[in-house]
Amino acid sequence: MITTDFAPGSPCWLDLGAPDVPAAAAFYGAVLGWDYESMGEGEEMEGGMFRKDGKIVAGLGKLTEEGARSAWMIYYNVTDADATSQAVESAGGTVRVPPMDLDKWGRMAQYSDPLGGQFAVWQPGTNKGVELVDEPGSLSWTELYTSDASAAKEFYGGVFGWQFSDMELPGGGGTYSLITPAEKQPEERMHGGLMELPKENLALANGRPYWHPVFNVTDCDAAVAKVTENGGSVQMGPEDAEGVGRLAVCLDPSNADFVVLTPTPS
Repeated sequence: MITTDFAPGSPCWLDLGAPDVPAAAAFYGAVLGWDYESMGEGEEMEGGMFRKDGKIVAGLGKLTEEGARSAWMIYYNVTDADATSQAVESAGGTVRVPPMDLDKWGRMAQYSDPLGGQFAVWQPGTNKGVELVDEPGSLSWTELYTSDASAAKEFYGGVFGWQFSDMELPGGGGTYSLITPAEKQPEERMHGGLMELPKENLALANGRPYWHPVFNVTDCDAAVAKVTENGGSVQMGPEDAEGVGRLAVCLDPSNADFVVLTPTPS
């Protein structure tokens, strides 16, 4: 589960780069019940925060990188963004956005793993991260699709100290690797997973790996109906995953991918 005490290496923030900010705000408002709070609409900045029940659950900004696809960016907590940048480069990754301060809120950097999967880190200042997780309408899991699970484990394990445990998916669906933030964290702190897929199954990112968020919802089928009613589409599901819950892999109208999950009652 994801918690808001944000152990090092655990997800603590996410934001969406969208070509049309008002349209994205309306879509996620309809699907996840989020309220959008604009932080600015000028030429240099367009974006803001999503809230659920008054608590910040994600960020939204204008997609400005030329040639980039609309996608969710997941940020992981670190104690030293500069040291993490060195670790990323030493492990064969790329620093896409060097560490930079965002006022007193914190320090951020963005990277690509050796195969091109994009992710980010947050060194907290006054802002620790999102304020609601693992509840309906909030982040409950993070997931990496990659063409080389072994290389991904080596890279992210080296950068974040993540621990991995493998499980076989039913029906010969392959191996799914569960991620725990660090070696001293108990298994109940698992926050994500990674799965190896053929490059042709990674067409959304032109064959490169990609991360996406999993959002908790009270009714997966109802959420999927809202996705399609509001211009999105469904890549997989809804379907039941034993011991996990009912889930669907979705795309918003700009093809940013995410998952909606109604967890199995504990």
